Amino acid sequence: MAENKKERKKFTKKLLHKYRMVVLNEDTFEEKLSFKLTRLNVFVTITLSAIILIASTTFIIAFTPLKEYIPGYSSAQLKRQASQLAYKSDSLQQVLKLNNQYLSSIKNVLTGKADTSSLNRDSLIENPIMGQEIEAIEPSRADSLLREEVAQEDKYNVLPSATDNIDFSLFPPVKGSISEDYDAKEKHYAVDIVVAKNTPVKSVADGRVIFSEWTTETGYVIIIKHEYGLLSVYKHNASIAKEQGENVRRGEVIATAGSTGEYTTGPHLHFELWNEAVPVDPTDYIDFD
Repeated sequence: MAENKKERKKFTKKLLHKYRMVVLNEDTFEEKLSFKLTRLNVFVTITLSAIILIASTTFIIAFTPLKEYIPGYSSAQLKRQASQLAYKSDSLQQVLKLNNQYLSSIKNVLTGKADTSSLNRDSLIENPIMGQEIEAIEPSRADSLLREEVAQEDKYNVLPSATDNIDFSLFPPVKGSISEDYDAKEKHYAVDIVVAKNTPVKSVADGRVIFSEWTTETGYVIIIKHEYGLLSVYKHNASIAKEQGENVRRGEVIATAGSTGEYTTGPHLHFELWNEAVPVDPTDYIDFD
């Protein structure tokens, strides 16, 4: 026990033993500064400095923007941007899927593979109800005259619900004789108009070019999207004057007629008209003579 007390007293004496730290001028040995220190004071000072340094660093990392410069930390703005980009990428995937479906529909228009028999109400057309017997009713003379008058007024009106307030009519793309009529049963959703080679082909209405390329089967093809869900298709052209994305005016030259593609039989214009993704007979709305 006595030895332990002696050791403790010796250790305490070392901690409390005073030292003087003196700062001298190297040339003149003049005393500039002097400090009285003990080992305990030095230990306490170093410990407090380390605690203050650690506390300051923790405060800076936790509560100031300087933490963004530390590898592994990200700002709140960066996290928000990452979340927004994730939502945008998801939205772009949906848009890409819809665009692929739209391009698939365009491809069916180009190749003439659109199947109108499978269209339903979602396509703005209902399948005909087959097998039902309908009693024939003879119309009166007044009714017949009224029907004929309305038919003449609406002959070249592509919009069934059009009124006088809507000024929308279709311009003939070319003038000429029809060599092959529209025939939905034979899946010929167009009229073929015989014209001389390099005859100007004009847009039937104001619109935007959504397709303007060369295809193996039908040569140079141009497709224009118009108002009210209309699409006009021009095939077998000798050349095309408009590119995809361009806006065109009614009666503006968009191509020259020709005989390009594997399915051609001579200089003519293969013209299709689609209303809300449903093919219609162009002669019901346009006079080609």
